[in-house]
Amino acid sequence: MRGWLADGTLDWLWAAAERAGVPIAMLATDSLLHIGRIAERHPGLRLTIDHLGGRGGTTTLKDDAAMEHMSELIKLARHPNVAVKATGAPGYCSGPYPFTSERATAWHTDSTFEDTLPLLAVLHAKEVPSQKGGTMFADMRAAYEALPEPRKRRLSGLTGLHGRSTGPAGERLYGDDKGVTEKKYQEVPWPAVTRHPVTGRPILFVNPMHTHGFVGMKRDEAGPLIEELAEHATQERFVYYHRWRVGDVLMWDERATMHRGAGDYRPDEHRIMLRTIVYPN
Repeated sequence: MRGWLADGTLDWLWAAAERAGVPIAMLATDSLLHIGRIAERHPGLRLTIDHLGGRGGTTTLKDDAAMEHMSELIKLARHPNVAVKATGAPGYCSGPYPFTSERATAWHTDSTFEDTLPLLAVLHAKEVPSQKGGTMFADMRAAYEALPEPRKRRLSGLTGLHGRSTGPAGERLYGDDKGVTEKKYQEVPWPAVTRHPVTGRPILFVNPMHTHGFVGMKRDEAGPLIEELAEHATQERFVYYHRWRVGDVLMWDERATMHRGAGDYRPDEHRIMLRTIVYPN
């Protein structure tokens, strides 16, 4: 039946519902692209996507693995006749309420395991703890500048190897296949020192969540170097701690920073953020 969205079997329904002003809600498992096309062909048809566009009660996927469709879901925001319900969303979390994310408390730069790097990220605070619960940012440009010259020379010829959760911090969180997802990620190379796309200044581009090695270097040698660089970059002199207030909107440069949730608030309190990641396209 899922194929009916693509093969035209239901075209009569979309047209009839649009004429009658009848809204349609659906479970959109793996069909978000087709729903976007339907919304475009029938701008007067009101469509509601259930369960955040995921698989709802039929899924065994949890946490990040259950949300891998989010980039496709977000693309539908350009259609004013498409709405999304968050019903069932708690079922996508492997942990107990209030759904803390241990992954977010490890230092990382977003999505360096992808072929296309994000430019910016934005967090909007909807609910914050009574104390603490901040987000920390490390300035990787300043961290590079402060490296000893011999270390800079060594890094200048290195290419880092990145995976979804294969760096030293990722292994501590997700060892023994705990981070396995249905999507298979290939190893992605990025220079250990990159140039900022706007300023041209050098940036240390190694993070302990995703960087697991360097081209031509044994892994047991690479691990300590990654840990050493992370320890250097997260010294207090390079780190900003943002103390959240409700309504705050915070934007950061994904190419020039690492970040992490401080994880320092009471577990019985809530910390609810909306996040957007901006890519070049």
